[in-house]
Amino acid sequence: MQWLFFALISATAAGATAILAKIGVRDVPSELATALRTAVVLVLAFAVVQARGEWVPLRALTARTLVFLTLSGLATGVSWLAYFRALQLAPASRVAPIDKLSLPISIVLAALVLGERMSWQLACGVTLMMLGALLTLAG
Repeated sequence: MQWLFFALISATAAGATAILAKIGVRDVPSELATALRTAVVLVLAFAVVQARGEWVPLRALTARTLVFLTLSGLATGVSWLAYFRALQLAPASRVAPIDKLSLPISIVLAALVLGERMSWQLACGVTLMMLGALLTLAG
């Protein structure tokens, strides 16, 4: 259950991100705000790697690992750039729920790409997530 602890930390931090970012993008271009946020994430990530002694020589990484981590980084960059722009244009209470459509998208992709099992309960939960996010548009 250690994964649950980290997942709850992630959810809490992500929830705070919307509010902190909304305040942060008020007076700067959204792209600059994203670049500054990315720099902070980069420094934090490397500090954790250093503290945990997890350095691995680049030549020890496979091409497949590097390709997929690069693609993941590009997807993250696009997501963050779009998220910060959306926060400049709309209230956080509207943007955050739509951003969280990433949850059902991830679950569907996990089933299609990774072959993870999709139970009827999971399918119902995904449907409810999507409906909940869409309901926020009406409010």
